[in-house]
Amino acid sequence: MNEITIAGKKIPRLGLGTMRLTGPGTWGYPADMVGAVELLRTAVDELGVLHIDTADAYGPHTVEDLVRRALHPYREQLLLATKVGMVRPAPNVWHPLGRPDYLRAAVEASLRRLGTEQIDLCYLHRVDPAVPLADQVGELEQLRQEGKIGHIGLSKATPEQIRQAEELTTVAAVQNCLNTEEPDDPALAYCLVNGIPYVPYRPLNAGRLRDPAAALRWLLDLGPMVAPIPGTADPAHLRALFAPAT
Repeated sequence: MNEITIAGKKIPRLGLGTMRLTGPGTWGYPADMVGAVELLRTAVDELGVLHIDTADAYGPHTVEDLVRRALHPYREQLLLATKVGMVRPAPNVWHPLGRPDYLRAAVEASLRRLGTEQIDLCYLHRVDPAVPLADQVGELEQLRQEGKIGHIGLSKATPEQIRQAEELTTVAAVQNCLNTEEPDDPALAYCLVNGIPYVPYRPLNAGRLRDPAAALRWLLDLGPMVAPIPGTADPAHLRALFAPAT
């Protein structure tokens, strides 16, 4: 399988998204916590997945805890990515919050939950329209300089937001929604032209696509900088997604 370098780590282009390892409404722990932990271990230890993508908003907080339970201590070649900048007041409710003091507190909390001294790749989960982008990215850059973040990414970002962020830091990856039913994202072309890894989230449109293998092939064929992160809570589905890559 083709590889890609993201945040300084050379990894297979297909990674694992973890949003589905929660309860209904992306809220709380999954009904089968033991199964969720085992699924993560199977992905990394058996199927060779080396890109695990999570967020403090998943649960909230619960998936970061599951990742630590399953995979800590982390193998050196594993790329562990998380996201900060969203608050979850209720199931299925998501609000951006990009105040610098909140982002700093969120990163510190993610470090504790994940059990690590540095987050390999930390995304700004959403750009908060109420806070200047320079303040949001600037705080993450300060945390990078302090060694608490290895690399900075943007999620659901426009080309103009990427350009603005690049004035303050190196954008290591952009994570936007892209799949065969939602195929248009102007940030994709920007990333391909500028050599920025592009990480499609919801690549299988939350399980609604009839042919997952074809959907992933379509994404991978878009260019060598595209690295999808399909997610699942089903061990059989996990094997179907990743076993061909082993």
